[in-house]
This record gives sequence, structure tokens and C-alpha cells, in this order.
Amino acid sequence: MTWPAVSVVMPVLNEERHLASAVRHVLAQDYPGELEVVLAVGPSTDRTREVADGVAAADARVKVVDNPTGRTPAGLNAAIDASTHSIIARIDGHSMMPSDYLAVAVRTIEETGADNVGGIMAAEGETPWEKAVAAAMTSKIGVGNARFHTGGSGGPVDTVYLGVFRRSALERVGGYDAAFLRAQDWEMNHRIRTTGGTVWFEPRMRVSYRPRPNMRALAKQYFNYGRWRRVVARQHKGTINLRYLAPPTAVCAIALGLAGGFVFWPAWLVPGAYAAAILAASVPLGRGLPAKARLSIPGALAAMHMAWGMGFLTSPPSLGADSRVARANREQHA
Repeated sequence: MTWPAVSVVMPVLNEERHLASAVRHVLAQDYPGELEVVLAVGPSTDRTREVADGVAAADARVKVVDNPTGRTPAGLNAAIDASTHSIIARIDGHSMMPSDYLAVAVRTIEETGADNVGGIMAAEGETPWEKAVAAAMTSKIGVGNARFHTGGSGGPVDTVYLGVFRRSALERVGGYDAAFLRAQDWEMNHRIRTTGGTVWFEPRMRVSYRPRPNMRALAKQYFNYGRWRRVVARQHKGTINLRYLAPPTAVCAIALGLAGGFVFWPAWLVPGAYAAAILAASVPLGRGLPAKARLSIPGALAAMHMAWGMGFLTSPPSLGADSRVARANREQHA
């Protein structure tokens, strides 16, 4: 096959430690075609901009553009606008990809006709807590049946991790919606699918991911996931299903059970049943892990479920009101 040129776009903020290595890793991809890397640099508090400029000065294949807001979707759009090639790959500043990542992606695009292909978000931890979170994040009880978390066979899906796109698809939908500080991938992939495109999961595209280092950071991450997934549901009717409703339902049931137990003690069986289910599910997930990691899995699962559910339930109607979809909906009903 004729290998098309690929533009790799990377939004970066406070990535001084990892940026140079990440760019070298991309440029060292075993890809037969032409590559360029476009770095969209936000207002970092470290030397990220200096590192980015140094990398660009050392290799003509690297460009640097500004991302004044520092927000991920705005940075992605700025990098895409500055890129030149027909295939665009989104990579994070600390991603670790296999050497054939881009080659597998482009071949999959050519073979399937997909507009976007992506693979597995392979959570891998170093500390016992991170290993516990990685086990939770790659399990169905932790994150549902999303194949980019749990794996599975290749095929059409709702969304994928990161993504390698046809430029024509990004232009067709107008790129990322800059209002979505989280869930921007899911939201844009939804627009790609509703305009006739296919989003394809390819399990050979495996990208290593480092989980949050403590429970507080993990809970904050999943709280924001829940808040912004509610925004997607508000703006794109029919995109919610039982998998997304399970965490907020669990939060409500547990809260009612805890409160109601003081009046009618059997109500305490509800939170008790949840705790028992989490403990039971943690046993197979912890096989082969150190004891500290095994003991942390129930806490990781509970933090993910409860934080996501609370975020979904408390997501304010004003969140995401400045998005293009929200504006279009308002204009349509004006």
C-alpha cells in the first residue's frame, strides 16, 4: 500500500520532564510514510515551552503552536489547524505507544474505511495503589464494557482512546468542541458517527496509561468524567444507557439506604450489598498483585463508582452551555 503522510498532534501543559522523550518516541515510530509532530503548548508553569522550542529547532518535522487557554480541546484544534497531512493522530504528551502504532492505525483505516481508529488504554501502575487502580480500570465492574478499557475484538464502537483520524472527518464535524473540558473525545466521535462515519476499535493499538497516584486524584478524575458525560447526554439525546446510569443509581440507592436504615434497619442491606459485591469482585481482580494492591482494589472501585455518580448527579445545566452543539440547539428552538 501507499502510506499516507501522518500529522501527530499533541496538546501539552507542564510536560517539561516527559515532552522531549515523548516526541522522540513518536518520531521513532516504525512507519514507512512521512511524519510531522505539532505541539500545542499551553501556559505552563515549568519549562515546557523551552523544551518544545528546543525539540522543534533540532528537527524540522516538529512544529510548535500556542494554546493560550491551556485547555485540551482548544490545543487539539490549534494543532490540527497547523498540521498539513491527510491522517491526524492524537497523542498525549506522556503516552507510551508500541513502535507499530501508527502503521497498524493507518492500515486499519485503509482496510475498514473508518474515519477514526483507536485501541486499548492500557492502565499500568508502579505503586501498589496504581496497580489497584489499573486492575479496576481494566475490569467490567470498574468501567463497564468499553472495549478501549477492557479489550475485545476489533470492530465499530462508540468511542476509542486517543484516535487516528482522517482529516476529512475532522473537517466534516468541525473538530473538537472547545467547550468540552472532559469527554471531548466521546462527544466528537458521536458527531463523526451521526454524520455517517465509523469509529473502529483495533486491539493491537495498545497505549500505556499511568493511573492517578492517590484516591483523591482518582475521585476528582471520575467526578469530572461524570459531570461532563451528563453534558453529552443533555446535548445529544439518546446517548445515555444503563451502563452510564449505574453509578448515579448506586449513589442514590446507597444514600437512601444509609439514611433510611435509622428508621427501618433492613435499608442498611443496600449499602451492605454494594460493599459485599465490591469485595467479592476485588478478589479475582487482585490475582497476582502484591497484598497492598489487592487490599486497595475495593477502595479504587468505590471511588470510581461514587465519584462518577456524584459528578453525573450534580452536573449543573450551565456546564457546557457555551458549546457549539448547545448554541445550535438554542438557535433551533428559538
